[in-house]
Amino acid sequence: MAKWSGFPYPSDDYVYDTAALKKKWARLHAGDAEPLPKDDKLLAAWSLFHAGEFQKACEAGLKAGDAGLAVANKAQAIYANYLEKSEKTKLALFLEVAERAEAHQQRDPKSASARYWMAYALGRYSQGISVAKALAQGLGGKVKGALETTIKLAPKHADAHTALGTFHAEVIDKVGKLLGKTQGADAATGLKMFQQALKLNPASAIARVEYANGLVMLEGDKKMKEAEKLYAEAAGCEPLDAMERLDVELAKAELEE
Repeated sequence: MAKWSGFPYPSDDYVYDTAALKKKWARLHAGDAEPLPKDDKLLAAWSLFHAGEFQKACEAGLKAGDAGLAVANKAQAIYANYLEKSEKTKLALFLEVAERAEAHQQRDPKSASARYWMAYALGRYSQGISVAKALAQGLGGKVKGALETTIKLAPKHADAHTALGTFHAEVIDKVGKLLGKTQGADAATGLKMFQQALKLNPASAIARVEYANGLVMLEGDKKMKEAEKLYAEAAGCEPLDAMERLDVELAKAELEE
């Protein structure tokens, strides 16, 4: 594995020992509905993730077998999305996560995490190659199906609701409402997904950023004020770990544009 770039912000506030991590677990994992692991080695891998040690977290997760794939896939996908500079490497990292998660589904069809990380990675890969191209390759249906199954398996998975909202918004934005219907995309469903994500995880910066993006994609400039309010709320969120800090910084960047 080539060396990944480091987390670019001070991370002392995001270092959790086992006791502190257990205490904050419910809040830190309100997005992915990940159950608290009983294994201390897995908890240590998650501590690395929360502190922004994404490569170490990924490696530790992979060593733990299927039980560690949630942290391995999350670490790799979040790193690729926010910190990888090379577009080619980023797409390769997303594809690797998607393939790993898809293979995991075959072994464990009831794993919500395996469905979600396949969908997330393929969704980000699709954005990288262009949504229209991804739809032509049949990736849209794969992403949508995996996210819907994630929500069936884990109804409180806020991030899956956000991602499904983004799917509906992006498809309609790129191909229009009429063609979007052929891909199963629907504006009202998309907006409902964003709203539900925020109900499930009210402290989430990324749910607000994606909701703001979705509003503009679905409703255009008339929703710009509402979107700006969501960006401002996201920028004001208090990050509890490295990933949340990256989400907040993204919101600040959106506000400056």
